[in-house]
Amino acid sequence: MSQAPMSEITQDDKLWAALGYVIPVIAIVVLFMEDKKNRPYVKFNAVQSLVASVALSIISTVTCGFGAVIFIIMFWWAYQAYQGQDVRIPVISDFIRNQGWA
Repeated sequence: MSQAPMSEITQDDKLWAALGYVIPVIAIVVLFMEDKKNRPYVKFNAVQSLVASVALSIISTVTCGFGAVIFIIMFWWAYQAYQGQDVRIPVISDFIRNQGWA
């Protein structure tokens, strides 16, 4: 994703990336859509939002809640994705890039 120039990110890319953070099922759908998963920005944000959703769900379960905080965090990442910014989630972003998932 970082190799692609920012001018190549379309409004459609931004929308799909943002929706993946708010509704994780959309991120799964994106990974099955050929035209979307071939777009580096959309694919990276879809994978990152899925990993973040799983990680935050585990953290929420272990800490007995904090669902509202997690909800706000996911909306912040969605907002950043919709603005076309590089969404950096500590540990998760580097993990995804190192694994070659996106």
